[in-house]
Amino acid sequence: MKVQDVMTKDVRATRPEALLKEAGGILAHEHFSGLPVVDCEGRVVGVLSEGDILFKERDDEPASRLQRWLLLPPTYLESKAEARTVAEAMSAPAITIEATRPVTEAATVMIDEGVNRLPVVDEDGTLVGIVTRADLVRVFVRSDEEIAAEIKEDVLRRRLWLDPSAVEVDVENGEVTLSGEVETRLDAELIPTLVGRIPGVVSVTSDLHAPSDDVGGVRDKLKQMLS
Repeated sequence: MKVQDVMTKDVRATRPEALLKEAGGILAHEHFSGLPVVDCEGRVVGVLSEGDILFKERDDEPASRLQRWLLLPPTYLESKAEARTVAEAMSAPAITIEATRPVTEAATVMIDEGVNRLPVVDEDGTLVGIVTRADLVRVFVRSDEEIAAEIKEDVLRRRLWLDPSAVEVDVENGEVTLSGEVETRLDAELIPTLVGRIPGVVSVTSDLHAPSDDVGGVRDKLKQMLS
């Protein structure tokens, strides 16, 4: 499953020259935690978050100032504190993800970067949507029937060029059991690995087997996957 399958396409964004007060109003009234910032051509140049605006409401006690100066460069703090426009307050460069990337990659980026949402861009960096942690959680809790369908259509048919009817797929509460005979030992090893990467899969148990260790078949399958 790709990011484009779960993202929100109708995205509220702001411009670098917009007044910080106005952009902050959008965050407050629309209950957003962040806004993508785009240039005149729609390319993402930054993100304005609630945290960026909180610099305007910081504690000016000497101890607090010292702690901030130890953690962040003085010029960075000063620019944030004195910001009047979105460009002066936003975080840049923006952490984004392309629409064609798998949702598992989006989840990894969110966790590694500690963000709740990612602007989604095309290959030119133009904003096309936004994906949130809530979007990914909804994918995780989808039905067993949806997971089984993705295994058969995406993993078996589209990625490995296999007949889905050759593999019995049972899913219960996200736990997948695979059984049947496949063409090569490579297929028997690849299928559980690929299934385990599908959002919503909790565990994979495989009883797949191949009729023989067909070296030629393994080589052909590798060529197909790498082409």
